[in-house]
Amino acid sequence: MNSIVSIIIPCYNKAQFLGETLDSVAAQTYHNIEVIVVDDESPDNTHEVFEEYVPKMPNLVYMHQTNQGPSAARNNGIRASKGNYIMALDADDRLAPTYVEKCVDYLEIHPETKLVYSKADMFGTQNGPWNLPEYSFQELLWQNMINYCAMYRREDFETTNGYNTNMVKGLEDWDFWLTFLKPDDSVHRIDEVLFHWRTQPISRTFDAEQHERELMRQIYHNHQDLYTPYLKDIIFFKNMWDNTSLLFANTRKSKAYRIGKMIIRPFSWIISKTKC
Repeated sequence: MNSIVSIIIPCYNKAQFLGETLDSVAAQTYHNIEVIVVDDESPDNTHEVFEEYVPKMPNLVYMHQTNQGPSAARNNGIRASKGNYIMALDADDRLAPTYVEKCVDYLEIHPETKLVYSKADMFGTQNGPWNLPEYSFQELLWQNMINYCAMYRREDFETTNGYNTNMVKGLEDWDFWLTFLKPDDSVHRIDEVLFHWRTQPISRTFDAEQHERELMRQIYHNHQDLYTPYLKDIIFFKNMWDNTSLLFANTRKSKAYRIGKMIIRPFSWIISKTKC
């Protein structure tokens, strides 16, 4: 196989982990890899770490941009890359040695498949399997089950406008999958843990959770065509839940009430949009 794989690594304040990430890329069993580190005007020593790896990784490329966020960093890195296949990788995560090879193998053998990713686990402040549901496009509307480090073809990326730069506080990968994929597209998950996601006490993931409503509202704005058909049913369910909960005002601490509230919570951001 001669296909070039471009791995795009945005980096902002992750220099302390960047070496581990680059080591995991250097250890790949697939060798025709171009690695582009996009320095998002990071105030740390990202460039120094990069320079340490230049002798070890001849296809390592450095880009510097004014601070624009991870979506712009990915887009700029992809547009400057040469690969037939594209993969995003954060500067603090790791790949198993066979990840790239197995993704390329699958895409080469299955031209009808648009996206390939693998099972994943967590390391850092939390350790263990990263349990994500099986992929379906309908479920993707309500939760992201594709880890961000998936592989896809350049030609498919070029049919989009790239990662949306208005997703500045997180969830840019979920938003991109909703742009990139259509309901009938084939998506494949490799049934092995080949991606290792670092968890930290304070991270953009934590930040994303703190801004959940804002981010969900932005996803709705970006993809109104996908969500509008569901508004009528969601509003009906919400009204039914509100009326029922009034009858049980004295049981708001009950397990049943908490479960019901948990079920309705993911839809509240769409319902609130109808009141705007």
